[in-house]
Amino acid sequence: MRTLARTSVSLALVALLAACGSSVKLNETPVESRALTPVNPPASEQSAAGSAGAVAGTGTGATAGASTPAPQSQVATVQAGQMGSRGVDGLPSGVGRIVYFDFDSYVVRDDGRPVVEAHARLLNANRARKMTVEGHTDERGGREYNLALGQKRAEAVVRSLTLLGAAEAQLEAVSFGEERPAAQGNDEAAWAKSRRAELKDRP
Repeated sequence: MRTLARTSVSLALVALLAACGSSVKLNETPVESRALTPVNPPASEQSAAGSAGAVAGTGTGATAGASTPAPQSQVATVQAGQMGSRGVDGLPSGVGRIVYFDFDSYVVRDDGRPVVEAHARLLNANRARKMTVEGHTDERGGREYNLALGQKRAEAVVRSLTLLGAAEAQLEAVSFGEERPAAQGNDEAAWAKSRRAELKDRP
């Protein structure tokens, strides 16, 4: 008898400790039934719910002229178009084809990473797609130096794309140096626009 009593006490203690150690708060309303703004179903579902409520005497058919929405799932439906529109070239809207660089640098800046990542996804999704990465500089510095710097900028973008999964055969790096400025002028605003790498599709 004593052994049975000790076993019962031990089991009760284990159950008590297990309940105390649970991270679930028993007094908290579960996520599924928390009150949120109900999502209106399509008209076909509303009419079906109305007839079911009329038969049961509850819901939308309970009172003539009044409608009380039945509890529904709080998960919102997302249409494919809401995931982000894509342009003709397959890029997400708002993503360009230019990566800008700091003065005398060929390090891809943080603001250029979304551009590189978007193009890497395109190249990964379509292995037949090919791109040319054109490196450019501002007018300061010698011609040969700027050609070399433009090449390093183009190669830095190509290297970033390949690290994200694009194949080297899909990419070509070329440099135009200072020959094709993006903006005319001899100030920092114009020079900043010219220090760039442009990603262009090629056949």
